[in-house]
Amino acid sequence: MSVSAIDTRRQQRRTDDGRCLTELFLKGRGRDTMTADDVAMLEDSIEEVRAIPARTIVIRRDERVRYSSLLLEGVMCRYMDDRQGNRQIVAFHVPGDFVDLHGFAMRHLDHDVATLTPVRVALAGHDRLERIVADYPRLTRLLWFSTLLDAAMHREWVFRLGRLEADGRVAHLFCELHARLAMVDLVRDGVFRFPVTQIDLAEAAGITPVHLNRVLRSLRERGLMTFRSGEAHILDLDMLAALADFDPGYLYGGGPTLEKQGA
Repeated sequence: MSVSAIDTRRQQRRTDDGRCLTELFLKGRGRDTMTADDVAMLEDSIEEVRAIPARTIVIRRDERVRYSSLLLEGVMCRYMDDRQGNRQIVAFHVPGDFVDLHGFAMRHLDHDVATLTPVRVALAGHDRLERIVADYPRLTRLLWFSTLLDAAMHREWVFRLGRLEADGRVAHLFCELHARLAMVDLVRDGVFRFPVTQIDLAEAAGITPVHLNRVLRSLRERGLMTFRSGEAHILDLDMLAALADFDPGYLYGGGPTLEKQGA
């Protein structure tokens, strides 16, 4: 590869504000345990940065996947449709998430992945991830940890949908988003952008859009939070968490202590 080509590739591996592409990966969850070699190898796994419009299906259920997507900007989701075409969102993804890393091991997904807003994603080729698995055990454990975080969040979503009433479900969802976005420095004084529709939120909470609107109005009137024009303002996080029975432990803030594992 020529010097100019290398320089171009390095330039492409930067976000618009000059950060490394993978800088938000596991931020607040063990990112600080990554060595310089880990970071360099993860950066080298990125083959392409792609801008994708809102409301685009990125991966369809059962199709072969050959790369995994690290979300740089915007909001994505995983979802499943029933036979009548009704959608259930089973995960929201925010910047720093490896949206479909589990596809590296599984080769195809049992659900669809789509954008909810315009996004930028960094694509890591599975052939390059194979090299990480072969030669970088510490980084491999961190990637594995990332997929285990997804599993922990899925269990919490099952709990939320199965055991909480509608107001608790919505409160829990916003407590989780607040915690996850705070880890990547996207919350300021309890305010964060999450530019999705009330229909999207309803499909994640398992309620109708009309019911979702009533719940948001109730939370606003109780002085707990507001959500307007894609912006959430958490007014009383403690009370919102109490309503949601929310404990952020399943998000594993601080991340793995690899030093204790002899890494």
